[in-house]
Amino acid sequence: MKKTLVAATCAILAAGLALTGCNKDKKADSAPKAEAKKMVLRYAENQAQDYPTTQAAYKFAELVEQKTDGRIHIDVYHGGQLGDEKAVIEQLQFGAIDFTRVSISPLSEFDKSLNVLQLPYLYKDAAQMWRVLEGDIGENFLKGVEKAGLIGLSWFDAGARNFYNSKKPVTKLDDLKGLKIRVQESQLMMGMVAALGASATPMAYGEVYSGLQTGVIDGAENNWPSYDSVSHYEVAKYYVLDEHTRVPEMQMVSKITWDKISPEDQKIIKECALESAKLERELWAAKEGASEAKVKAAGSVITELEPGEKEKFQAAMAPLYSQFGAGYEDIIKAIQSK
Repeated sequence: MKKTLVAATCAILAAGLALTGCNKDKKADSAPKAEAKKMVLRYAENQAQDYPTTQAAYKFAELVEQKTDGRIHIDVYHGGQLGDEKAVIEQLQFGAIDFTRVSISPLSEFDKSLNVLQLPYLYKDAAQMWRVLEGDIGENFLKGVEKAGLIGLSWFDAGARNFYNSKKPVTKLDDLKGLKIRVQESQLMMGMVAALGASATPMAYGEVYSGLQTGVIDGAENNWPSYDSVSHYEVAKYYVLDEHTRVPEMQMVSKITWDKISPEDQKIIKECALESAKLERELWAAKEGASEAKVKAAGSVITELEPGEKEKFQAAMAPLYSQFGAGYEDIIKAIQSK
């Protein structure tokens, strides 16, 4: 009798354990599966929220989230919240920031070969520059920043820089001689102005308006939106379309971040970067047009170089090409032939 009671008790316990196990399995099966962890990344932009490059950055972030089904979310920090361009580049190098858009001027400190793209009078026009940037040459420059811990994704437009002054219209090389022209603190830019017969005057950007107003300088140089936005047209109404430099900008990602992303998502990000670059160019063209119309309505005198004068400007750059283009002669020839 005792043996029978023990056996029955064991059977009941075994059945209970089996039932508990089944319930556990059912509970585990019915539990919702954990969602894949979302990657949240940071994009640094130093321009204002309504600026073409910033609007393109927001579009890039939107496209990436949409096309990765929410796997990758990008927060855009505009207005220099994460630092100036040089500081942001350095933060990309060690992965503290994931994406950015910067001018190749500060970027050339990290990759000297980019100085080639800043040589004065390198291109005949915008169409030639885009043939270069959207071809093999441009792709090689995007890849070239990898040695600095960066991955180039696409090119943004920043227009052409032109001279403007408070003294007289400029239509030929001789018109620049003797003028005091404000430039960035750059050996290349100072050399360019000196080679054209003007007096290069390095000055902080914020001091240019008062410098023009008081006659400390006679002129400066910049693109249409900058000439408009800081009101230099009020104190220097003569603007010449010499288009001495076209300095493009690069949208890029930290290599540390890039290596954490799957090849499939890397492909999506590259596609989104190229798509956002197209939008930036459209927005930039619209902004240039609006600025040009505004300064003309305010009385600015817009001139073009006389026939044959552009070649004289280009010829004056020969010493600079020898100095800053040394070792890149083949690339320069290839660019000029496009």
